[in-house]
Amino acid sequence: MSGTVTAVSSNGDYSFTKPNRDSITLLTGLGVEGDVHAGVTVKHRSRVAQDPTQPNLRQVHLIHEELFAEVGAEGFQVLPGDLGENITTRGIDLLALPAGTLLRIGDEAVLEVTGLRNPCLQIDRFQNGLLKQVVGRDEAGNIIRKAGIMSIVREGGTVHPGDLIQAELPAEPHRPLDRV
Repeated sequence: MSGTVTAVSSNGDYSFTKPNRDSITLLTGLGVEGDVHAGVTVKHRSRVAQDPTQPNLRQVHLIHEELFAEVGAEGFQVLPGDLGENITTRGIDLLALPAGTLLRIGDEAVLEVTGLRNPCLQIDRFQNGLLKQVVGRDEAGNIIRKAGIMSIVREGGTVHPGDLIQAELPAEPHRPLDRV
């Protein structure tokens, strides 16, 4: 399974969106250099309030560009970085990857997929009604989260738009992604 990086984003300040960059540098065990969410322990405000000593399983947020077209069909305009992701992808089904998948990006970087992003009400503050587009329920009543995946940095490196992404699945049995 492979895809392409279409945009990279980071922000040193807490804000919902992240500006696009020419490149980002991933730091082993930390996240995106200069990004507010980089660190060994949790940096997301809600997680820090619960327990600031928790490991940071949300160092790098990836989202599939195909989601933007999906929500666009419902009248929402979303561009790379708008939902706070660090890496926007195309051509790889991020949501179908099992936990523990390694994503080799460009020449050096390796991310390990830890789980699904759990979207919050900030999405509706960005565009009213968007949360219902990225979180829903299937026919059995199970919650479906579409706002991307979270990962940790196993091997650092620089990531640019246009870089190839190669997915390396973990040994079976595969564990489906859950929110982190």
